[in-house]
Amino acid sequence: MIEYVKGELADLTPAYAVVEAHGVGYGMNISLNTYTAIQGKKEVRLWVYEAIREDAYALFGFATKQERDMFLLLITVSGVGANTARMILSEMTVSEICNVISTGNERVLKSVKGIGLRTAQRIIVDLKDKIISSGIAQELPSNAGNETVLVNSSVKDEAVGALTMLGFSPAPSAKVVIAILKEQPDLPVEQVVKLALKQIK
Repeated sequence: MIEYVKGELADLTPAYAVVEAHGVGYGMNISLNTYTAIQGKKEVRLWVYEAIREDAYALFGFATKQERDMFLLLITVSGVGANTARMILSEMTVSEICNVISTGNERVLKSVKGIGLRTAQRIIVDLKDKIISSGIAQELPSNAGNETVLVNSSVKDEAVGALTMLGFSPAPSAKVVIAILKEQPDLPVEQVVKLALKQIK
């Protein structure tokens, strides 16, 4: 089992990182949070989850052990696969997920692409006690902000739609767009898209 990979960051996109260690390039699926954490670095250490199926073998990389721990908890929930868990971790930080689960805020979870009401409710019910017993909630500062209600949702949706049409993944695009709108809430859609393109390239 691979615990982590430490080496040179050979390639990086908002959803994928290649870390070269001892002449081997490890390609790993990453969340936008991890992308932000390692962007611009030459040497990185990514904590690893190995997804092994009959038809595929994939690696998922995380900038912190806490993010991997949250990922591992999320994929224990029925209906939440590795890609859905990564989507959740791209739209929210670990502390925000802890807050959403502990307060039972199913509406925020339901806003994540691929998460319906039943799955959102299952995540809250299944993980409410686990985030406390696992220690994740105690290791992170509580962040009670619900970023999805602090921005103009119509501008956000239009900007994310435009970025998706340009070939970017919806979850990373949403994260960047929300961050831009939180800083500059009155920007028109075209300006948000232009700024987002500079950040997610």
